[in-house]
Amino acid sequence: MHEITLVTGLFEIINEQVAARGIESISAVRLKVGALAAVEPMTLAACFEVVAEGTVAEGARLEIEEVPLTGRCRGCGERFRIENYRFICPRCTGGDVEMTGGRELYVESLEAICNPASGTCRKATDCQR
Repeated sequence: MHEITLVTGLFEIINEQVAARGIESISAVRLKVGALAAVEPMTLAACFEVVAEGTVAEGARLEIEEVPLTGRCRGCGERFRIENYRFICPRCTGGDVEMTGGRELYVESLEAICNPASGTCRKATDCQR
């Protein structure tokens, strides 16, 4: 189970943002997780809940957007979703396929409440006040 390691890394990112932006609390964390990232969403959510206890993210929603495996045929340029790990172009049946999606694993956004006195929230999209 490498999900606990992923969540530990996630909290390093969260803690950096808390310090840099004067965040008081986090209500949601949005992740993009590719099909090839080998992440079990339910296990990741359970680990997140445990690690969040006693932090600014306690009670926060973990929203996971799963990104499908996609590719582009180098022969004809067709972009398509790769099903059942079949790396064959549906248009020209060529096998020279470049993966264009499905390996993602990153924080897309944090929904947070900032301390107005910190003066570090520069845009409305940074956090809620």
